[in-house]
Amino acid sequence: MEAAAELASCRVVPLPLSGWTDGSDELPGFDAVFLSIDAADEGGAELLLDRIVRQTGARTRCVIEAPLELIDLAASRAWGPAVLHVSNPSDGERAEAVAWAIKREPERLHDSGRGASRLQQLSEEASRIASALASLSESEAQREIGQERPIDAARVRAIIRARRLRDQFLGADLFADPAWDMLLDLMAARLEGQRVPVSSLCMAAAVPPTTALRWIKVLSEQGIFVRTADPQDGRRIYIELADEIAAALDAYLRAAQRISPIIF
Repeated sequence: MEAAAELASCRVVPLPLSGWTDGSDELPGFDAVFLSIDAADEGGAELLLDRIVRQTGARTRCVIEAPLELIDLAASRAWGPAVLHVSNPSDGERAEAVAWAIKREPERLHDSGRGASRLQQLSEEASRIASALASLSESEAQREIGQERPIDAARVRAIIRARRLRDQFLGADLFADPAWDMLLDLMAARLEGQRVPVSSLCMAAAVPPTTALRWIKVLSEQGIFVRTADPQDGRRIYIELADEIAAALDAYLRAAQRISPIIF
């Protein structure tokens, strides 16, 4: 953590956590918060997350590092534009996260070497995806629905399996496309009547968890993904496709299957 902070030109002030989880101590003021949690103290981490989110407010950026098995817990307690989730990050990814957390200049200014710039690039790409899907007008979607046989979950899962088969023969790095993989996974889950937690969506993205979490963040901010709480378990949230995005994606898949039985 200290090495990552130094790479980002930050000064670290270590503080004891005793008293924070039981509410007896007040949290000091922070420019930014970088919290690393693990399964060894899951209960304490949950309480600490609640206190940090409640006391720091939406303007204090918070980076939360957690293993994949605790991502659902972390995401259920802290989410939004001021929160960045990372999982099993490299030293470079930690440094980028710290740089994003302390960035204070206007968002229109970007340093290409900083993590904030990467998030901006992802946001721009997510916006492009949303615009492309929105270009399938309602009339076009209805026309495709009338002409093509329905898209079912089995067909979407077959596309996903074909994409993983491509990775097996040609290497995963060559074709990494987490946004498309997540869109397909959520579409299949929607057709199956299933709900997808954040941790499962990270695995479906077929990229490192931190990269997947960045994509989930920006796609949610663009309105492509919708975050919903589990009414029976407050420690879990689900990610779903927005209705209009699901309709556009369905129309696209119907049109594409006319060209080829195998889509990408």
